[in-house]
Amino acid sequence: MTNATQPEATLDERQPSQVELDRRAFRRKQNARSLLISIASTIIFAVLVWLLLINSPGWSDVQRSFFDLDTAISSFPQIIVGLWLNIQVLFFAAILVGIFGSLLAIARTLRGAVFAPFRLGAAIYTDFFRGIPLLLVLYLVGFGVPALGFTERLPMQFWGTIALTLTYSSYVAEVLRAGIEAVHPSQRMAARSLGLGYSKTLRLVVLPQAVRKVTPALMNDFVSMQKDVGLISVLGAVDAIRAAQIEVASVYNFTPYVVAGILFVLLSWPMIRLTDWYTARAQRREQMGGQV
Repeated sequence: MTNATQPEATLDERQPSQVELDRRAFRRKQNARSLLISIASTIIFAVLVWLLLINSPGWSDVQRSFFDLDTAISSFPQIIVGLWLNIQVLFFAAILVGIFGSLLAIARTLRGAVFAPFRLGAAIYTDFFRGIPLLLVLYLVGFGVPALGFTERLPMQFWGTIALTLTYSSYVAEVLRAGIEAVHPSQRMAARSLGLGYSKTLRLVVLPQAVRKVTPALMNDFVSMQKDVGLISVLGAVDAIRAAQIEVASVYNFTPYVVAGILFVLLSWPMIRLTDWYTARAQRREQMGGQV
């Protein structure tokens, strides 16, 4: 009789107490109240900003020069075609940055005196390309390298992809290096004690933990690269920014720039929201059970 009722008693013990249920109900009530206050305050602030703008002395001129609906509609097809070029450059640059940045991070974490040249070379590379502005890298790569005459004439989006890869690989390499060094040494020792070599230890044990630790930072770097991919327009590539510039020069109206800016925001918004969601999720996991 006692054994038959034991599982049922165990299930009853796992049920939260009335005090805990009251706490959860109070938290839900507080969260709902905070949400309503946030929505109301945001609406009030937006209305105040809107009233301030439309009542400013130069609003009519700004509206005509930057927010002309007819100009936006007529320039949209050319700008969206240019945005497709930005997306292509972003796709290939993200792949190259992931590969090259990982190699740099691994080179900076190699042990042993024999690997000192690799560590030194990777350190010099990351220091240099993290210090030089991306715009200068675009000029140096886009106009300097072709002038050497080693290759035939290549499209400017190719050189823009190379410049983005060179710059952002240095940022990603440092983020990954921080993640690798954050993995506790006992993880390496345990893997080596099981007979895993250096490469397998790095690939199967260290890198998965390192990437998980720095995923939010890597996602933020990707968001920044989504924005900076528009700088390839300085090389003459007809991307969204260059297409907007052509439209502005033809209609003498700045609305195409606003259209291009909105498209870039829409392009970056899913990754921004995903980054915020992942960061909040990781924070909840780390602080699980910490609320009273």
